[in-house]
Amino acid sequence: MADSENKLEILSKIARELNRKNVAWAVGGSALLYFKGIVMAFRDIDVMVSEEDAEVAKAVLMPLGSLKASAPNTKYKTKHFYQFVVSGVDIDVMAGFAVINQGREYHFPLEKENIKDCAEANGIRIPLQSVEEWRRYYELMGREDKVKLIDAYLHSP
Repeated sequence: MADSENKLEILSKIARELNRKNVAWAVGGSALLYFKGIVMAFRDIDVMVSEEDAEVAKAVLMPLGSLKASAPNTKYKTKHFYQFVVSGVDIDVMAGFAVINQGREYHFPLEKENIKDCAEANGIRIPLQSVEEWRRYYELMGREDKVKLIDAYLHSP
């Protein structure tokens, strides 16, 4: 597993290209929690993309790494889901993110106007989804561990 510094270097390369192509995108998942100081490490990088930019994002990642075949997961009904490995780091690209919970589908498309926060990695702007959004996603996914971490962060003085 690559360390955080290596992952941030890879993320900054991806971000540079996505930003250059004017893709509507943002980091979510454990990398988002890392940027917010909620967790000390992250396993992979979740790149959330607008549905209209899904193919552009895929084209950006293709020369940077290898596209993995992904097995369908009945917990999700995401419109576009691509798994890449870039220099040993797993990158999940999602557009039209959807979670199935108790037989009901919850659809969360990324909208450019909803990206209100950003971070920086190696001098490159990294758009971030909101922690509150991810709390809802994690709750629907049954990830109570992440929900508790986020609740502690949101309710800290």
